[in-house]
Amino acid sequence: MPVEAEAVVESALCVFCLVDLQTALYELCWHVIQGSLKVDVAAGLLADVLELRDDMPSILADVFCILDIETGCLEEKHKRDHFTQLVGTCLICVPDGMLKERLDPETLESLGLIKQAQQFNQKIVKIKTKLFYKQQKFNLLREENEGYAKLITELGQDLSGNLTSHLVLENIKSLIGCFNLDPNRVLDIILEVYECRSEHDEFFIPLIKSYMCEHQTLCHMLGFKFKFHQEPNGETPSSLYHIAAALLQHNLIALEDLYVHLLPLDSSIVEEHKREILEAKQIARKLTMVLVPSEKTEDKEKEKEEEKNEKPPDNQKLGLLEALLRIGDWQHAQSIMDQMPAFYATSHKAIAIALCQLLHLIMEPLYRRAAVPKGAKGSLMMPLWSKQALRPAESFDDLSRGVFTMLCYLGPHLSHDPILFAKIVRLGKSFMKEVRTDTRDSLLSCFLSIADQVLLPSLSLMECNACMSEELWGFFKLFPYQHRYRLYGQWKNETYGNHPLLVKIKAQTVDRAKYIMKRLTKENVKPSGRQIGKLSHSNPTILFDYILSQIQWYDNLITPVVDSLKYLTSLNYDVLAYCIIEALANPEKEKMKHDDTTISSWLQSLASLCGAVFRKYPIELAGLLQYVTNQLKAGKSFDLLILKEVVQKMAGIEITDEMTVEQLEAMTGGEQLKAEGGYFGQIRNTKKSSQRLKDALLDHELALPLCLLMAQQRNGVVFSEGGEKHLKLVGKLYDQCHDTLVQFGGFLASNLSTEDYIKRVPSVDVLCNQLHTPHDAAFFLSRPMYAHQILSKYDELKKAEKGNRQQQKVHKYIAACEQIMAPVHEAVVSLHLPKVWDDLRPQFYATFWSLTMYDLAVPHNAYDREVNKLKMQIKAIDENTEMPLNKKKKEKERCTALQDKLQEEEKKQLEHVQRVLHRLKLEKDNWLLAKSTKNETITKFLQLCIFPRCVFSAIDAVYCARFVELVHQQKTPNFCTLLCYDRVFSDIIYTVASCTENESRRYGRFLCCMLETVTRWHSDRAVYEKECGNYPGFLTIFRASGFDGGNKADQLDYENFRHVAHKWHYKLTKASVHCLETGEYTHIRNILIVLTKILPWYPKVLNLGQALECRVHKICQEEKEKRPDLYALAMGYSGQLKGRKVHMVPENEFHHKEQPVRSATPGTLQNGPGNTGKPAVTAAASTGKAEEGAVEDSDKSKDKSQAVQKTASKNSTAANKVNNSNGSSTPNRYCTPDPQKEDKEKTTKEKKEKKDKNPGSTPEAKAGGKDKQKEEKPTDSKEKTPKADKDKRKDDKKEEKSKIDGKSAEKEWSKERDVSNDSKTKEGSKVEKSAGAGSMKSLVPRSEGVESEREQKRRKLDTHSSPSHSSAVKVSMA
Repeated sequence: MPVEAEAVVESALCVFCLVDLQTALYELCWHVIQGSLKVDVAAGLLADVLELRDDMPSILADVFCILDIETGCLEEKHKRDHFTQLVGTCLICVPDGMLKERLDPETLESLGLIKQAQQFNQKIVKIKTKLFYKQQKFNLLREENEGYAKLITELGQDLSGNLTSHLVLENIKSLIGCFNLDPNRVLDIILEVYECRSEHDEFFIPLIKSYMCEHQTLCHMLGFKFKFHQEPNGETPSSLYHIAAALLQHNLIALEDLYVHLLPLDSSIVEEHKREILEAKQIARKLTMVLVPSEKTEDKEKEKEEEKNEKPPDNQKLGLLEALLRIGDWQHAQSIMDQMPAFYATSHKAIAIALCQLLHLIMEPLYRRAAVPKGAKGSLMMPLWSKQALRPAESFDDLSRGVFTMLCYLGPHLSHDPILFAKIVRLGKSFMKEVRTDTRDSLLSCFLSIADQVLLPSLSLMECNACMSEELWGFFKLFPYQHRYRLYGQWKNETYGNHPLLVKIKAQTVDRAKYIMKRLTKENVKPSGRQIGKLSHSNPTILFDYILSQIQWYDNLITPVVDSLKYLTSLNYDVLAYCIIEALANPEKEKMKHDDTTISSWLQSLASLCGAVFRKYPIELAGLLQYVTNQLKAGKSFDLLILKEVVQKMAGIEITDEMTVEQLEAMTGGEQLKAEGGYFGQIRNTKKSSQRLKDALLDHELALPLCLLMAQQRNGVVFSEGGEKHLKLVGKLYDQCHDTLVQFGGFLASNLSTEDYIKRVPSVDVLCNQLHTPHDAAFFLSRPMYAHQILSKYDELKKAEKGNRQQQKVHKYIAACEQIMAPVHEAVVSLHLPKVWDDLRPQFYATFWSLTMYDLAVPHNAYDREVNKLKMQIKAIDENTEMPLNKKKKEKERCTALQDKLQEEEKKQLEHVQRVLHRLKLEKDNWLLAKSTKNETITKFLQLCIFPRCVFSAIDAVYCARFVELVHQQKTPNFCTLLCYDRVFSDIIYTVASCTENESRRYGRFLCCMLETVTRWHSDRAVYEKECGNYPGFLTIFRASGFDGGNKADQLDYENFRHVAHKWHYKLTKASVHCLETGEYTHIRNILIVLTKILPWYPKVLNLGQALECRVHKICQEEKEKRPDLYALAMGYSGQLKGRKVHMVPENEFHHKEQPVRSATPGTLQNGPGNTGKPAVTAAASTGKAEEGAVEDSDKSKDKSQAVQKTASKNSTAANKVNNSNGSSTPNRYCTPDPQKEDKEKTTKEKKEKKDKNPGSTPEAKAGGKDKQKEEKPTDSKEKTPKADKDKRKDDKKEEKSKIDGKSAEKEWSKERDVSNDSKTKEGSKVEKSAGAGSMKSLVPRSEGVESEREQKRRKLDTHSSPSHSSAVKVSMA
């Protein structure tokens, strides 16, 4: 046994180390019970084990308890005895009291611990009953109040001394013990006294914390108090809310436990919120509905009754929330607000004000440090005393700890506290100025969110607070416009739908806006403007949205609306800019009218409004300019109308092709003359507005991108944007794009400084080659840069060498031009193919494109006219007796100052023009090369210089004409003036047909200036001899030795020039009639515009004018119902043409006509059926062939160009008729074959063949002769084919059927033309020789040429039947 005992002990110790101690003890005792271990050994072991742990007696008692239960159920009595012996032995180890708690009474009795088990059980029952079921009798207040009176006295004593809660608590305990007071009742009395003395939180909170033991008890007491006030008319006192909030703040109660005792239920709150939203929408709907006045009064009465009857129930949750906010317990307040719908709590004014007050306290230190304006004092606010409250913000980073969150919960109800509104805005301003950019991104987004969710909605609820609006603008203006516009968009489109109050406000604003706009007129602008201003301070987005919608419908509102906006704040102006851009970008509105031919009126109205508003008020332009730029990037040019209006109104630069001659003349002067006499509307005081526009363009780097996009978009309008659009609309969009480019470029040139302009505009080769700018636009942009650079260089040279002599100044100017233009000459070489520079020098090309009318001539008449106007104004001011003296003085000073400026400007321009002309005189010898023929030189000059620029602007049209005249006057070598004019007047059909409406006006102005020069030369022999007689431009024979001024035989004499001038008039008439007969809208419109422009100088010949009059009369009849705009143009021209009849002369007065050599019937003198391209050839036509001879060296190139033009005009049947010519010369490429001309060509060919045998011919002449021979082959083949004759006969039949009322006029014209045929052949013989000599060959004897031509004419005329007079005229005009 001892061995076994030791083994058991060892195993027990092992178990003790490895497993739970209770299990080991249980096994040890179980061995004793089974008899395998002696009781005394086990008792010794247990005594040893007790030293291991302090709680070992309790563990051993638990084991005995389990064994007691188990052995009590066993049948073996000896095991029960063993257990009893073991426990009895261990009484020393385990206290008796512990065994009495855990063992059965019967076991205790057997152990001798108790006397009788039955008595013990009875005693237990009695104790339990006393503890758990018997109610203790306490001293209630109504039974004995002495103890409670002493308690109240104790709690109500003065707390200002050294009295502490600990001392009072000890006294309370004594009272409870002495008077046997109910502890719960004592706690209730403490809460009651606390409620009455709620300002003493620092005393009662520690007292309650020390007194109570369970949180639930306190929570139930508070809940009972809240329920007591939940009667129908009950009102919970604020003091109760305060003590509940204070207890919550100090965690003496849990919010979840108290919240269930409060009313109303959360579901009721949600239903109430939904009901408020529904009511707000109904009110908004009523305001937008049209109601009878009686219904309106009924509705108002109902609303008043409802307001009287409805008294809001007591909301205990909101009361508690307010109390929490007032003591600074944001955590619990936020939890309550989260249980409610968004902004429901803060929609109650008391809650909003409490939250605002809390924000004041938190923000106070930071505001005082960083945001107080200079000079402002303000009252200091005391911080919260509670340590549990939020800590005040000391830095901007502290704002993100709680301030931003509180503001988001506050939402639009910040409107209750404008002072807090201003503080937040000022903090935002200070933040934007102080904090570095790299560390403020997160806080910046927070401030933007606050602006979106709090500041702007709150402004909407503030009634007419302009100060807050200005304060907010001080913050917003620090943001880029992209941020601001996004905020405005949210404010306008989303914010008003999120809050019931804002829904009502929006409806009320619209209703008030309707009321004001209905009564707005020019007469009541001031009072209406004040009302608009008041309304706009709070809700600008809604107001402006309605105003803009009205303006889009009624454009006559623009002027009164613009005038009435003077009372807006800066923020409102910025919002107005956003609203305008949003209205322009409205995707639901079509920018074209339903006919798809014109821009919608709403877009035009908004564009006009933009110009007026942005000029008059200081509104930021960046957003609008960027919008136009983005539209251009997207390939949309409609919105260029906006830019056009803005530049026109803000800078005073007006673009119109309807300028008068006086205005056009004024536009060739300086900036002051342009402003005074160049525009229809005298837009004054544009200095500030143009400066604002310039700053906006430069600050946002939009000047050059806008120019480049507009230049590229011109072609984009036709090829990309045009698409399915109507041709008329495409033309208008192209004109709008082009006009805006000219206007915008003019603005930049006149307003940007030299440094700014040069810095932003690259060189012309970069513009064209890299930025893909068309050449005309590239030079238009570069031209001011060259002028600036030349003037700067000139001033620099003047300062370097001081010399006052005019000659020295001119030399310095020329030196400056050479230095500046030399790189330009090199740059332009890359713009065209190398073969181009065989005809033109880059210097000539660059000179043409870099000069303007300002450089060529001084408009003395315009200056005198404006000076005289100012003198008349001064005189009228003196005679005005009603004007106050001070105003008289100011006006006279203004007029005198303008007069001095104009005179100074005229003097300055005169000096400049003299310098430029001297420069050109020195350069002219190097302009044109003698490598190629004169015809190719003129072709390149017209193609690359004149035609692109003459349709660019009205000033450029005049410039081109004057430049041609200047090149002629300078006696420029290798320039044939006669050929240049002939090409211009002979080839206008395709040019006219390809122009837009505005381009045709400019082209007409160009032709008008050219005709003016021709008419001046034509009208007086002395003028002609002086300006043309001895000039190389009027050579009819080109010699290898160059121009010999003394050889009069080489010059075109005056009478032959008159014949040429008649030919040009005839060509213009023929082209005009052709365009009028095509039936094409563009052809008819453009030729009528051109004819109207050239009316002062064409037609001068009576029969040509009558033919035009008849055809225009027919257009008037045909288009009256079909195309009213063409009818209006035709009627306008017809009326003016009739007025010019008195200035027309018969043909024999226009140029000398000889009598026919032989008698012939009118029919035989008419052109044959195949001779419809020209009438019978006069001396003028023969002289025209002088140019043909000179031109024939380059007939190949003309054939190619004509082939291209033929391909382009295949779709036009009328163009096909015109284009049947043999293509032997460009001036006649629109004419059908002329047999007389062909005969002359044969004769000329024979002369050339004879001359080719002569050894004295020059290489150029030989080359020209070869080209001519090559060209004659297709001409002969055309003569042999009868198809042309058949076509012409068909045309004759058709046109005989459609004779017009002016038949007599046409007959008269045809008779005159018939009579002149023979005289023309006589007079033409001289020039025919010139034509032959045009290829630099020697002259053929005159008689031979005349005889051979006449014989061939007779043979040719005999082979054809003579058509009737009228049909011949019609065919020749076709």
